[in-house]
Amino acid sequence: MGSAPRRSSAPTYVAIGAATGAAHIGNNFTTYLVGGLIDRFGFSPIQMGGWSMAETLAYAGAMFLVAPRAYGLGPRSLGLAATLLIVTAQLLSALLSSYPLLLAGRIATGLGFGLMNSAVNLAAGQTSHPARAISAGIAVQTLLFAAVNIGLPMIGTRYGVDGMFVGLATLSALLGVGTLLMPDAVSGAKDPVVGIRIRIGADGGRVLLAMALFAFGSLAIWPFVERAARAIAISAIEFGRYQSVATLLSAVGNLAMVAVAARLPRALPLSIALIVCGGACALLTTAPSAPFFAAALIFYNVSWFIVYPLLLGLAFAVEPGGRLAVMTSGVWLLSQSLGALGAGMIAQFLGGYWPLGPLGLIACIAAIVVAWPLARKLDSAADSSAISAAPAVTAD
Repeated sequence: MGSAPRRSSAPTYVAIGAATGAAHIGNNFTTYLVGGLIDRFGFSPIQMGGWSMAETLAYAGAMFLVAPRAYGLGPRSLGLAATLLIVTAQLLSALLSSYPLLLAGRIATGLGFGLMNSAVNLAAGQTSHPARAISAGIAVQTLLFAAVNIGLPMIGTRYGVDGMFVGLATLSALLGVGTLLMPDAVSGAKDPVVGIRIRIGADGGRVLLAMALFAFGSLAIWPFVERAARAIAISAIEFGRYQSVATLLSAVGNLAMVAVAARLPRALPLSIALIVCGGACALLTTAPSAPFFAAALIFYNVSWFIVYPLLLGLAFAVEPGGRLAVMTSGVWLLSQSLGALGAGMIAQFLGGYWPLGPLGLIACIAAIVVAWPLARKLDSAADSSAISAAPAVTAD
């Protein structure tokens, strides 16, 4: 079978944007559902941490399930299956009150998110410029989610958590219609190194450990950040407005990184971004008032979306084929899952969310310690290459 044709048409980019939004609904809006479920049914922080962890583990599981079969799957068919699973699971969740059943619904939803994200990657891989396609998808997602961050809390205030489930299911269905524009041809490619074990070495181990520390520390707080806001009298609607602004500014920061990333060293920008992210985590759960919380939320969002691609950049520098980068993304999801459960346990046993932020700062500092030697080595190698590539100057 021949390779699928390379598509770079506007409808394909629109479809990838729709699929990107559908795949990341859980990552962005679980915090509202957690708050709503605690209010409605009185679930404990440990239960909600487990609920969030189940979604992320299912997300990761679906991606690992698709990965070895990627060359025989069509993006459109995968996106359609994901849409049906996501919409059905969220609609049924709106009707449930039992924690075990809600947990099962979240696992099903997470599987759908993982399938949809796999469809995004497969569709982008069939375009002439995959990176541009992914960037277009993120741009669509960011603009959409800025609006949803305002609208979803309003739905929750009027209709409760059931309304939020229905609202997200409706959004997923609409985005699913957009994914029908994705190509459905399989790539037909043959990967000559499928099944070969990767030797990640010490450098690869540093990348994986740094990502684990960063994701565990910075994302453990996320399912509970809306609850932390309520502790200082910030309503869900007000939190949504802050998050909407933070989402838009994170897009601006990401675009700036795209423009200058090739000219930046690795070690210093990564370290600064990690320190900012860790400091923002600490302030999110210890802020004395709304203005401090809002500022922390903005710095948190902007710095997170700078750290993540910088860490993936280290992975690609160590193993250009991209397999280490895939493993790094998997570590992100697994660490986020464990962090959510750990955060729920800490919040329940200590009676509040305040310790989560400072722990995030400690984890981010540890990530700097782990990643710094590798980042400096790569910077030194780049400097040496630049010097050796410079034309020699001879005297007349």
